[in-house]
Order: sequence, then structure tokens, then C-alpha cells
Amino acid sequence: IPVGPGRGSAAGSLVAYCLKITDVDPLEFGLIFERFLNPERVSLPDIDIDFCERRRGEVIDYVTQKYGRENVAQIITFGTMKARAAVRDVGRALDISYADVDRVAKQIPPTLDMTLERAENESAPLKELMQRDPRVTELLSVAKRLEGMTRHASVHAAGVVIAPKPLTEFVPLYKNQKGEITTQWAMKEIERIGLLKMDFLGLRTLTLLNDAVETIRQNESIDLALADIPLDDYRTYQLFSDGRTLGIFQFESSGMREVLRKAKPQRIDDLIALNALYRPGPLRGGVIDDFIARKHGKVAIKYEVPELEPILSDTYGVIAYQEQVMRIASDLAGFSMGEADLLRKAMGKKDARVMKAQRDRFIEGATERKLPKNKAKKIFELMEYFAGYGFNKSHATAYALLAYQTAYLKANYPWYFMAALLTSESQNTDKLGVYLGECRDMAVPILAPDVNVSDVRFTVDNEGIRFGLGAIKNVGELAIMSILACRAETQRIRSLHSLCENVDLRLVNKRVLEGLVKAGALDSLVRSASSESEVSDSRSKLFALIDRAVEHGNRFQKDRELGQSQLFDDLDGDSSSENGIDLPNVASWSEIQKLSYEKESLGLYFSGHPLDRY
Repeated sequence: IPVGPGRGSAAGSLVAYCLKITDVDPLEFGLIFERFLNPERVSLPDIDIDFCERRRGEVIDYVTQKYGRENVAQIITFGTMKARAAVRDVGRALDISYADVDRVAKQIPPTLDMTLERAENESAPLKELMQRDPRVTELLSVAKRLEGMTRHASVHAAGVVIAPKPLTEFVPLYKNQKGEITTQWAMKEIERIGLLKMDFLGLRTLTLLNDAVETIRQNESIDLALADIPLDDYRTYQLFSDGRTLGIFQFESSGMREVLRKAKPQRIDDLIALNALYRPGPLRGGVIDDFIARKHGKVAIKYEVPELEPILSDTYGVIAYQEQVMRIASDLAGFSMGEADLLRKAMGKKDARVMKAQRDRFIEGATERKLPKNKAKKIFELMEYFAGYGFNKSHATAYALLAYQTAYLKANYPWYFMAALLTSESQNTDKLGVYLGECRDMAVPILAPDVNVSDVRFTVDNEGIRFGLGAIKNVGELAIMSILACRAETQRIRSLHSLCENVDLRLVNKRVLEGLVKAGALDSLVRSASSESEVSDSRSKLFALIDRAVEHGNRFQKDRELGQSQLFDDLDGDSSSENGIDLPNVASWSEIQKLSYEKESLGLYFSGHPLDRY
């Protein structure tokens, strides 16, 4: 089961690296153990682990078997009523029309942690609605009383609790509608009573990487070990520098792509720094612009004292990481790493009383080491300023390495990477469209879905990436499995009738067949037509034939079960043949209608675009 290279401060542990819990060498990247486990801090260390999203359930099953079903459970989480949700729920209860409730809800600003109280003060249109309509005032008054209350319970995305005895001795349990056992207490309560909480996170990127590497191994006979790829690959850094990072873990947002084009990263340290700095604080404070300017020599890199250079040289004199704050306190003021971690934490919390004591301690320690007092004060102020922005370098390093591995595959094995990426987002129509557009920009051919060639997933062959059947709407995985079994048994599906004779028609029903026709996945059943346009024109005829084909298939399968001969079945002219089938004489779909059906079944226009003619 694929496991991530590391996550959070655990990447700073050499023992975790030696035990292969993480794949990040803390000595190579200058990570600090005390950021993970501080002997001067009471709280226990926490190791979050990323697993392949598809197989996370197997990890939970393994833990359950190892420690006992009675000792293991997932953790409950409670969804609360946010401002808009409270308004919509109360509106339904008050029998206010959906349109009127929607009008009110949309006037509530969609910012994080918005409350109805704040919305009434900040949204002029909402105030106007309240003044105009007394029902709106009543709606908001009731909604405010419900706001923040628990709305539903669900399973925490990562948390699993493991107890030394049956969990019923520590915590009440709950079985949800899916039969999953969870605690009735949420994460904080579980920690408070001292139970061991493990975070098993499902990360889609790991599934993507595993799929791409496995396909490369099968098709190219190359055993690619991502942990061993060179960290100085030219193509990979060129991809980052060009901002061609759609689909790249942590680096695909439009803002990050713009930053990459400006920064032109050429080494792994640059990627780690950009991963740490691309966050609201550094962006607002102009820190990332300063970093880029220093990198390109537009701003001189100056250090207050020479001792800062070995600590800050990797980030061109900018304090980007919490670990840099800790190392400055240790090297310049004699703090132990444990004390330095407490300083780092205090700076983040901005407790004035604690900060005064830490400032005095730092200045005293620095002056004892022959640092001028005014320099010590200035360095502490710099640390204090950047501590609000500083990010955990251990986490940034682990995730930058994962991003590099992703980009390495995209740069060096683009067809395989994009096929795996398209598969991972096959149920997300918006992203699928974006990534298919990226394929076009990369000159990666995309081949139409075809029941005689396609798999559930997007696959790679000599001609390009073949569209996966799993991405067609209204065609479930069980239906696809039935179609693939039919194809394996008959070598090739030659007609709609032959398909209906050999699949489970409870799974491959009329709705599924309609989706396949609209997507063009059954075009190969009439490939004997003289031209590609004729094949495309046949979709309307195949569509008209579905009812008769299903009826024929049901009759054929029933007779086969009874052991009766199909001697006279071919007399009606509807049955399968080696060269295709007799198609009904119906009008062909217009180009617009055909494209509209592609959009309906695939989520995008595939064979063309309605505006192409213009």
C-alpha cells in the first residue's frame, strides 16, 4: 500500500527515517528533532501518515485485525450549522419559498467563519431585505438561535482510535448507516481522556503516483522507484519554472503557477521554500516577492551578523521556516533546541508577557556571546516578525518532495502521468475538462471511449490516452465489469445485440446503453461504415435500436438458461453479425445534438465544439 514520504514535524526524526516511517533524511535537509518531540514540552508527539486514498480502508482493516475489532474505531465528527445553512433550513421550516430563501442566503458574505450577526452589520443588501420584508427579520432571528448547533454526524476523514482494552470501557460507540463503528466523542474529547489517536489520511496523489508507476512498469518494463529519482532533473525544474504544474501536488493553483514563473526554481530547496511561503501571511506581507527578488539578485542579500548566513542562505536571507527561528535562538543566544521550540511557539501565540521574558532571555544570551545589544534586539524583532509567517520546514520538505516526484513523472512520462491524473479525477467533471485541456496543450492525444478497447480507467496505448469507461456518466463500475467480461469472452463486441446477449442486463440496462451511445463508446460496433462521419451518424440509429437490443438480449438469455436453440432468432434481422448490425432508418443527429449528448455523458465536448463552425 503506497505511503507518503512524510507529513508534519515527524519528518524531523532520524529514528522515523531509519524505521522507514518517513522517507525524508532530516540530516540532509537540516530538520530539527525537537520540532517533533520536545523534552521540555508536555504534549505527546503526533505522527500523521498519508496512505493511498484507494487503499486507506485496507489500512484500517489491518489495524482492526491486529489490535482487535473491539479495540479500534474511527472517530466521529460533527457538522454544525453555518450561517447560510441555518437560513436555508429555517426557511424550509417556515414554509418560505426556495427562491426567497435563496435570495436571503446569497446576501450573506461567503467568507470564512461568517456569522449572521456579522452579516447583518456588513451586508447592505441583507439590511435592505430585512427592512423591506418582516419575514426576513423573523427568518434571521430564528436562524441565529440555531447557528452553530450540530446539524449532522459523520466519520472524521483521518482519525482512528486504538485502545489497550475494548473501547466500550473508555468511550460510548456509535454505528452509522454504513455499519462503520465510530466513537460518540469527537477528536478533542478522545485526546482529553488519554486514548491513542492515529491519523490515517487518504491522499489521492499517492494513488495517482502508484497508478502511473505501475502502468510504466507494465508497458515499458521500467521499474521506477520514486524515492530514488534524481533531485536535479532538468526537465522537472523546467516544468516548474514554466508554471506548467496543473495536476502537480501543492503547486497547481493559478497563483502558485504565477509565482513559479517568477521564481524559476532550480533546486529542491527552492521548492521547499516556495511551498512554505505560498500562504496568506507571506503573500500579504510581500515576503514571497522579497524571496524572489533576492533569488534573482534584484535585492542584495545582507545578514545582520555573519552567524546568520549558514542558517538563512538556503532561503536567500529570508526567514521562511519555524526551524530557522529555532536555530537562530540556539546558535546566537545559546538556547537549547527544546527552549528554542518553546520560543517559536510563544512567538506564534504572541503572548506579550511570555514574549517579554523570551526577548530578555534572547538578548542576554546573545550579548554573552559577544553580539552587540542593538544587533541582538534587531535580530529578535526580525524573528518576531517572521515567526508569524514561518512554516514547519519538516512538513514543507516532505510535501515538496512529493510534488517533485509528481512533476518528475509529468515531465518525463507525460502520457502515463496524465492518464493516471485523468483517472483520479474521472468523477470530477470540472477538473476532467481542465486536465483534458492540459493534454491538448501538451500534445498528448486523447482517444475516444470504446467498449472494444477502453478499460474502467484511462489507459495508455501506442496512439495516446484512451478515455476510460468509468468517466462516462450513468455507467457504473459493475456495469463496466460486465461489459469487460463480455469482451474477454467474445474477443470482440461486434454489435449491440451481441453485447446484450452476453452482459448482465440488470447492470447494463437501457440507461447505461444510452450513456455509452451518447459518449461514442459504441461507435466501433459499426466501424465497417465507409467513413468516420458515417460512424458518427450511426449514433442516432444505435440509440433507436436500444429497446429492441435489450428485448432481444433478455429473450436470448432466458432461452439459453432453458437450453433452447436460437435457430430462428436471426430471421427478424435484428441480431448480431460479424460485420455489424442492421440499423434502423432514423434521422442522424445534428452536429450540435451529437456534441450536446457528448457533453451530457462525458461532461465535456469531445469530438468538437459548438463554436468550431464559427
